[in-house]
Amino acid sequence: SHAHGRQVQTRECIEAVIRFAFEEGLFLLADEVYQDNVYAEGSQFHSFKKVLTEMGLPYAAQQELASFHSVSKGFMGECGFRGGYVEVVNMDAAVQQQMQKLRSVRLCPPTPGQVLLDAVLSPPAPSDPSFAQFQAEKRAVLAELAAKAKLTEQVFNEAPGIHCNPVQGAMYSFPRVQLPPRAVQRAQELGLAPDTFFCMRLLEETGICVVPGSGFGQREGTYHFRMTILPPMEKLRPLLERLSQFHAKFTREYS
Repeated sequence: SHAHGRQVQTRECIEAVIRFAFEEGLFLLADEVYQDNVYAEGSQFHSFKKVLTEMGLPYAAQQELASFHSVSKGFMGECGFRGGYVEVVNMDAAVQQQMQKLRSVRLCPPTPGQVLLDAVLSPPAPSDPSFAQFQAEKRAVLAELAAKAKLTEQVFNEAPGIHCNPVQGAMYSFPRVQLPPRAVQRAQELGLAPDTFFCMRLLEETGICVVPGSGFGQREGTYHFRMTILPPMEKLRPLLERLSQFHAKFTREYS
């Protein structure tokens, strides 16, 4: 539940989700792969398992939960390395047995991913000689991501017709774009969602590839695109500016 990986859920929200799942007899799947990427002031990561445990009985003893974490997000794998794990809590014994069976017949993930997962799960302890360097490197990676999140929000919000909420976490922004009625009409003639049409034109004319918001579910009559904040700082600013300029040109063309 990371909502395109931009919103950071509040503790109250997580408790409400747990109560709802408990009352309806639902199995909770918590996608927690972005837990280190929280940038917004006042936002904090709460794990579903911790909140579930602290809610006490009957929830802690009965609510079924699977929590996912991965190397390829966060700050370690930088979206390249693959490896991850799922931890299950209160899982029905018969179901767990089936899961075990499935797991035993699957192929193993590649060795580098497994090595890296071990590093993610047991980072240097304060007493280790590498601790200070590890902390400094981790802080640098996350601080740069936070700065890029801020820059993305800033540049987009200066552009008329583009609105971008604060990027609270993860690696994506999800700006809303205003598209002129004639562009919407043209898209419909081509059998495309209006934001897909915009994204295709953007790709063709600038080489910038973003994902249309229509693939993620959005309020009727609104248009978005999703973009990563991963490019290096010196490439990100010109990219954001080119994108904003293209939107202005596109708007003029179809007004």
